[in-house]
Amino acid sequence: MMKYKTLTSALTFALVAVSGSTLAAVTAEEAAELGKSLTPLGAVVGANSDGSIPAWTGGITAAPAGYSEGDHHPDPFAADKIEYTVTAANYKDYDAVLTDGQKALFETYPDTFKMNVYKTHRSASFPQYIYDGTIANATRSSLADSGNGIVGAGAGIPFPIPKSGLEVIWNHIFRFRGVDVGRSAGQAAPMKSGAYTYIQLKESIKFLSSAEDVTPEKLQQTNMVFKFKQSVTQPARLAGTALLVHETMDQVKQPRQAWTYNTGQRRVRRAPNVAYDTPGTASDGLRTTDDYDMYNGSPDRYEWNLIGKQELLIPYNSYKLHSDTLKNDDILKPGHIEPELVRYEKHRVWVVEAQLKPGISHIYKKRRFYIDEDSWQVSVADIYDNRDQLYRVAMAHALNYYEVPALWSTLEVFHDLQARRYIAIGLDNQEKMYDFGATLRDKDFTPAALRKEGRR
Repeated sequence: MMKYKTLTSALTFALVAVSGSTLAAVTAEEAAELGKSLTPLGAVVGANSDGSIPAWTGGITAAPAGYSEGDHHPDPFAADKIEYTVTAANYKDYDAVLTDGQKALFETYPDTFKMNVYKTHRSASFPQYIYDGTIANATRSSLADSGNGIVGAGAGIPFPIPKSGLEVIWNHIFRFRGVDVGRSAGQAAPMKSGAYTYIQLKESIKFLSSAEDVTPEKLQQTNMVFKFKQSVTQPARLAGTALLVHETMDQVKQPRQAWTYNTGQRRVRRAPNVAYDTPGTASDGLRTTDDYDMYNGSPDRYEWNLIGKQELLIPYNSYKLHSDTLKNDDILKPGHIEPELVRYEKHRVWVVEAQLKPGISHIYKKRRFYIDEDSWQVSVADIYDNRDQLYRVAMAHALNYYEVPALWSTLEVFHDLQARRYIAIGLDNQEKMYDFGATLRDKDFTPAALRKEGRR
């Protein structure tokens, strides 16, 4: 099999080694390409040189026949066959379209880990007001306060034609995932043997920055990205534990506000440490707080460098993995999730490297993010420890929730290469499907509401 070459050297639009502190403005002429040679969110419309990545034609614009809101999402690409499989025996032939973390998974689990690669479908699509807002943002958005905040952005992607690594990571943070969302899902951190405890979570998220009526002035005034409430519903020993987060935009100016409810203490407490590298909820130490959603929170501890673009094999259109015909035991296997359920496709991604600032503390010294150009979803993250050794690799298994529409992950998996364990977050196969039409009020995200949630 002939090797694939990265897009970085082949295409003139690729950017190389652009500093995260470079804040070049987008010109009107550049912005005029949005909706023409670029998609409304800033991806390249055209196919790649060999056609293995097709042109974007609007993504999924209608649900498959027979689908009703509230159903698990049937696979619109179920008829696709595996085009080729990458294994420990041949992964070096695909070196250019794999990350170092993905290669490490082949080396760590040579007998069981593999990547089934399917036809690429550029299925990402979003509401028209997100497209319109993104085009408006292109020439009015700018970074503020050394990149810790944004000025001039309303609903939509703030930097569809990014000039720096910080702009790309803000696009991920601000990407559209609905407005009021209720979901029930779970997580599990299997032992080396494969044994696990299922942690069931109930979550409510109000994406304030994605509301249709959000203006730059309103976002600047509120400084609020979203409000998030989470409660553990099982196992019994953890049931009632709850978390509330008010996610601010500029967290240096106004730190994230967080509260926890502990059933043993029966009281709500402020939780200022729910940030950065604090271990995530019931994660067995296998992910940090800022790993959630592949990356969240203030970017102020890192220097962000835009490396460029490349073609990469990433999880995509993960409807099989999302299916309600599966049970958790079908997915969770020793070492990694069941590879036969995972669909990989070749897509163009932005590559951003985060390097810990001198004198700053975090268990991750370096993180390299691979961000899908069509959705601004972080698809893969390679994570390094303070010895400069590859520590963890994370992959987000995304699909188009076509009733919204929005492309978002159905499952995020963080592999700890040193512990030879992983945590899978977002298991929803046996849960009620996400409610993108939830009616959420500000009073649902108060400490009093958290106390009530924890006592249920």
